[in-house]
Amino acid sequence: MIHRHRARTRSGDIRALSAAALLCAIAPSAQARAEPVRAVVELFTSQGCGACRGADPIIRDLAHQPGVVALTLPVTYWDYLGWKDTLALRPLTERQRAYARVHGGRQVFTPQVVVDGSGFAVGSDRVALERLMREATQRGGLPIPVRGEILGDRITVEVGAAPDVRAETRGEVWLVPVLRSRAIAIQSGENGGRTTTYVNVVRGMQRLGTWTGQPTRFDVPRTLAQIAEADSWVILVQGAAEGRPGRILGAAKGPGL
Repeated sequence: MIHRHRARTRSGDIRALSAAALLCAIAPSAQARAEPVRAVVELFTSQGCGACRGADPIIRDLAHQPGVVALTLPVTYWDYLGWKDTLALRPLTERQRAYARVHGGRQVFTPQVVVDGSGFAVGSDRVALERLMREATQRGGLPIPVRGEILGDRITVEVGAAPDVRAETRGEVWLVPVLRSRAIAIQSGENGGRTTTYVNVVRGMQRLGTWTGQPTRFDVPRTLAQIAEADSWVILVQGAAEGRPGRILGAAKGPGL
């Protein structure tokens, strides 16, 4: 009887060890889902733009990739053509115009994608977008580690040091409130009669401060990200020259992204 009891005990130990091993096997997968961001893709689009229908599904696909920040930025300059975009914000239009000025462009268009603040393509051209993302990764991707965390009613942001600190190393840190998903029934204009689901819709750009190549920390009220129906946020570290957007150097995702 004693022998049988010991056998059952060993069997229980084996089951416990197997469960522990299973937990260890699961843990790396959970960690993989939180992998660092390797690319930031901004899609400038509009509910009134018929050509944007081919770009919206691409940004939805990218939004599910763990290492990618995929953002939808609705612009205002289509509003006079039969349908006013219900999510468009003028600061997003100005952001696209600023990108154009930096890179010598005189006009803006939709759909347009910007990869890491420096690569540009037509938003519906999946092949060109994937090429830009590969090239960005080959150039080193996003070299600055960024971390954002909710602690009570605060958001804590930590930005790491530059790999090669130089005097001209400088950037701005942004908190970007986003609405994770919204289905819009478009009633008129080029997309009249269609319902489109937009993901990671930017609802504002909140500048937290300057990054100068050294480790930097920001602690801000959580309410700063809770604007215009936003239910998550993204952190961007972006180079800046004379107030114009430069290369994105680092990024982090908020909850649920």
